[in-house]
Amino acid sequence: MKQIPAPLLTLVGGVLVTLISLWVGQNHGLLPEQASAQAPLVDSLFDVMVTIATALFIVVEGTIVYFAIQFRKRRGDEEDGLPIEGNLPLEAFWTAIPAVIVIGLGIYSVEVFQEMGGISPAHQHGMQFSDASQVALVAQAPSGDGAIAEDVSAPLLAQAGEETQPAALNRVKYGFGASPEMGDRTPDLTVNVTGMQYAWLFNYPDTGIIAGELHIPVDTDVQLNLSAQDVIHSFWVPQFRLKQDAIPGQETQLRFVATKPGTYPVICAELCGAYHGGMRSQVIVHTPEEFSQWLAENQQVAADPQAVQEAIAINTQDLSDTEYLAPYDHEMGVDAASLAHFHAHAMN
Repeated sequence: MKQIPAPLLTLVGGVLVTLISLWVGQNHGLLPEQASAQAPLVDSLFDVMVTIATALFIVVEGTIVYFAIQFRKRRGDEEDGLPIEGNLPLEAFWTAIPAVIVIGLGIYSVEVFQEMGGISPAHQHGMQFSDASQVALVAQAPSGDGAIAEDVSAPLLAQAGEETQPAALNRVKYGFGASPEMGDRTPDLTVNVTGMQYAWLFNYPDTGIIAGELHIPVDTDVQLNLSAQDVIHSFWVPQFRLKQDAIPGQETQLRFVATKPGTYPVICAELCGAYHGGMRSQVIVHTPEEFSQWLAENQQVAADPQAVQEAIAINTQDLSDTEYLAPYDHEMGVDAASLAHFHAHAMN
């Protein structure tokens, strides 16, 4: 039987590996559903990485298995192996291929990061450094031009006001999630988010609503202003493919457009203490009609300070033992009679 030429086998093997890798890259099912306008950008990069990783896995592991079988020690074979010292062209080839892949993925990831506003200057607010330098240069004008310097610098300093102070100059908000085009526009909805050990609070400044869950309308440009009261937290919604740190003393921003109504988990992705794993909330994406109804209902609650306090948290010190345990009696299989018996036994 005539042997199949090695170049033909290599070609067939390469085609098979390519087809299998492309199929796995598009059908891996490793990511949750897409629920934001930014998610397809991240998923496209992830699909490319899975495709490349699958091809490399098949080639490397397939070669290992083939050589382990083809060049295994046969029964009765006591001879030494062939004295193979190396192959410079082959080593250069398998070094260059990973280098090209890594560089290509790096360029692609930076492009995705830029499209999502990760390095866009549109997220920097406050006084621009060029304006500050102009004020400084005018203020330091030579004494010979004192009259001109005074006439020009006074209005500039008056306009800048407190912005000329070092604290104001350093006030830069770090944002993510918005394309450069989106970053130039005012968001449709702004929510102030506060992270604390171990909860998230969501404040709607335009309505005065404070909630323990994030409620937003679908297909709406939403901006979250994130801050932390104690340690660093990280606001992460896997279905949105977005994550942003909440940093004490430094406001950060996260901007997105939710594309599917539903309820999605909000997870703290930064180790923030002993109960870090329990620091969870949820984002509820409404239809426009449902969101308007939610706003109307909660604005009534926001008008009553006592109702707001009860809606956000309950002071357990004001509860009796029975009231404190009541929410858990069904899960624990304990009825009212058992609670009364335990309480009487404890008193004795």
